Amino acid sequence: MIDIKFLKENPELVKENIRKKFQDRKLPLVDEVIALDTERREAETKGNTLRAEKNRASKEIGMYMAKGMKEEAEKAKAAVQEATKGLAELEARTTELNEKIKTIMMTIPNIIDASVPVGKDDSENVEVERFGEPVVPDFEIPYHTDIMERFIGIDLDAARRVAGNGFYYLMGDIARLHSAILSYARDFMIGRGFTYCVPPFMIRSDVVTGVMSFDEMSAMMYKIEGEDLFLIGTSEHSMIGKFIDQLIDEKELPYTLTSYSPCFRKEKGAHGIEERGVYRIHQFEKQEMIVICKPEDSMAWFDKLWQNTVDFFRTLDIPVRTLECCSGDLADLKVKSVDVEAWSPRQKKYFEVGSCSNLGDAQARRLKIRVNGENGKYFAHTLNNTVVAPPRMLIAFLENNLTEDFTVKIPEALRPYMGGIDMIYPKK
Repeated sequence: MIDIKFLKENPELVKENIRKKFQDRKLPLVDEVIALDTERREAETKGNTLRAEKNRASKEIGMYMAKGMKEEAEKAKAAVQEATKGLAELEARTTELNEKIKTIMMTIPNIIDASVPVGKDDSENVEVERFGEPVVPDFEIPYHTDIMERFIGIDLDAARRVAGNGFYYLMGDIARLHSAILSYARDFMIGRGFTYCVPPFMIRSDVVTGVMSFDEMSAMMYKIEGEDLFLIGTSEHSMIGKFIDQLIDEKELPYTLTSYSPCFRKEKGAHGIEERGVYRIHQFEKQEMIVICKPEDSMAWFDKLWQNTVDFFRTLDIPVRTLECCSGDLADLKVKSVDVEAWSPRQKKYFEVGSCSNLGDAQARRLKIRVNGENGKYFAHTLNNTVVAPPRMLIAFLENNLTEDFTVKIPEALRPYMGGIDMIYPKK
């Protein structure tokens, strides 16, 4: 959410930003919010005038009564009643205007960074850099669920009977591998100076609307019926929410946190051949990283965050690349975003395994996360990035570490979390 003062001073810049995001339907909102704000200010001015008249008339009542001037006192009482009625109407209208303005401001997209490439959707995202040499072996790589089934490591049929499509049972060595990757990711990030945290897995609606746009909320979040609670889609939601309504001492910044959580997502519109198996699922687990920092430090932290994910995947012998998200692919709150994609030898292409985002002060402004600095108070900047999100990450791991005889190599970094073994062997 951008500052309404900035919008009023730079309406054409805000409109151009909307055009860059190919959301022309929102262009009229800029003029609408300016008009509503003008009306709100006029109502506040009228309210101040009426309040002064009411106070003056209230004082006159006592004075007239003391002098026995009953007629004048009654007129003053009538003036007080009239002012009180007018104030109530103005306050109701001001409240209504404030809600309309807030709703519109939460719909207008954040100002994207000048470095973001302009494009309509993810097909126009731009490759930035590759890390590791992508290899296609001279033997066929099966689909990931076929690999898992050879290890008796997945049961989708049972999951469908229990919970429906989009769920899974992981078992045996595959389940152990899943947990080992998360434990390794935790320690990897602790080693990089981040504080480990396990957050609440449900959050209230005021936190939901603080961390994401309305469109994201509708497409992702599961609501708990009868309660003001939502299942989190990522631990970033509750981790950023941790600081709601807080005034942070500038000396405490930056906060660098890494968090584990299960994640729950509707995954609306997930279709196609690569949506089978565990590509698009309603429940998964993830290790996340978030940063709360000063505005001038956020871009430096942005580069550090995505580099952490790249380094993590490279320790597991998985080639990756970074992809700059274009303007049309950015969620409304994001200033800049980079996807990390892992190499798939079976598909002979890269696929997304994580996303790093700088949200500027958008989340902090919505959640009232302020910093008390030497030169006054200001809104913090927030960033988030995926360390790893199995079981999708298992696809990249299994495909890149599978051997021709169907064993799977365990990279050295992961062996302490797998009981010291360097290979897992198929059961079928």
